[in-house]
Amino acid sequence: MKTTVWDIFAPVYERSMRSQKSIYDYMYSRISQVAAGKEVLELATGPGMIAKHIAASAKNVVATDFSQNMIATAMKGDVPRNVYFEVADATDLRFKDHSFDVVIIANALHVMPNPEKALAETERVLKSGGTLIAPNFIFNGRKNLWQRFLTLIGIKFAHEWTAGQFSSFLQSNGWKIEKSEILKGRIDLLYTECKRA
Repeated sequence: MKTTVWDIFAPVYERSMRSQKSIYDYMYSRISQVAAGKEVLELATGPGMIAKHIAASAKNVVATDFSQNMIATAMKGDVPRNVYFEVADATDLRFKDHSFDVVIIANALHVMPNPEKALAETERVLKSGGTLIAPNFIFNGRKNLWQRFLTLIGIKFAHEWTAGQFSSFLQSNGWKIEKSEILKGRIDLLYTECKRA
C-alpha cells in the first residue's frame, strides 16, 4: 500500500483536532449512547479517538483505517480490551454481511473520490435495523484559514458539501436521516444518524 498524506499526518492528527474538543466531546457522549451494548464498526478511525472513547459502552469495536500509520498511531497508549484496530479499505471490507449493529464513518466521506462505495459496504455489513453514524465536515462557500492550510499540506476535499448537500447525498444513497445537528467549530460538522430507508 503506498504512503498517503494520511500516513504522514497520522502522528499529529489528534493534536490538530484539539481545537474541535467541544465537537468531539459531544460525539463521544452521543455515540456512546447509540453504541451501548452493541457490535460497532468504525471506518476511517484515524488515530482511534472515537473508538477508544466509546469502548466502555459498546460490546466490541472494530476500528479500521486505510492508513497503516493511522492504525499504528491508534494502537499506541491505552487500548481498551474490546477495541480491535486494523488496516482496511472502507470501500472493500472483509466482514460478513450483517455483522454490525452500528457503523461509524466520521469526517471521511468528503475526502473519498467515491463515497457511495463506502455507503454500499456499510449497508452490506450493517444488521437489519442497524444505525449508520456519519458526522461529516460541511462547507459554506469560501474556505477559512484552516481549510486553506489543510489544502496546502496536501489534504484534498473530494466533496465540499453544504449541510443540505450532504443530507441529500445520504438520502440519495438510500439512507433515512433520523437525527441531524450542525456542530459549530473550526470547520462546522453535520452530525447524522441514519437507518436504511
